[in-house]
Amino acid sequence: MILQQLPITPRLARAIALAGVFCLGLALPAPANAELKLCNSTASRIGVAIGYKDKDGWVSEGWWNVDSQSCALLIQDKLRARFYYVYAFDYDKGGEWGGAIAMCTNDVEFTIKGIDNCDGRGFKKSGFFEVDTQEQTDWTVKLTDQSETAPAAPTAASGAPPAADAPAQAAAASAPGQRRR
Repeated sequence: MILQQLPITPRLARAIALAGVFCLGLALPAPANAELKLCNSTASRIGVAIGYKDKDGWVSEGWWNVDSQSCALLIQDKLRARFYYVYAFDYDKGGEWGGAIAMCTNDVEFTIKGIDNCDGRGFKKSGFFEVDTQEQTDWTVKLTDQSETAPAAPTAASGAPPAADAPAQAAAASAPGQRRR
């Protein structure tokens, strides 16, 4: 059997070129995930709030409810800042993970612009701990029970630089990632 050669029309040439581009797209690697994630390694359900500085100033957001032994995606985008701030509390056993950085929170879901005069604006002032992402685009924070050992995030006390324009210090801090009662 003799195969006849098909004439290459402009329409067929475009279809072949588009098929090649499509196949090339399938061969390229998918973009890497960029995110700030928090993992709850405790036996309790926890509530989590974060703070960060955006182009307009300081922002705090909450609440993410994170079940025991699970993770929550706090920021689903390339991390744009080196320093983020976390505050969490244990719904089941009490206690909290906090630090020396004062930011505003609320009892219900919130996004709060600014960190000044929390009480005067109808919010609570909570102490957040600093997370140094070391300018990575993807970072995971792990919260543990007090009896567990968690790697400590760098802090000014351990020799890492403090965040530029960091918010004011709050009351006594606990070790980052470990529950304080």
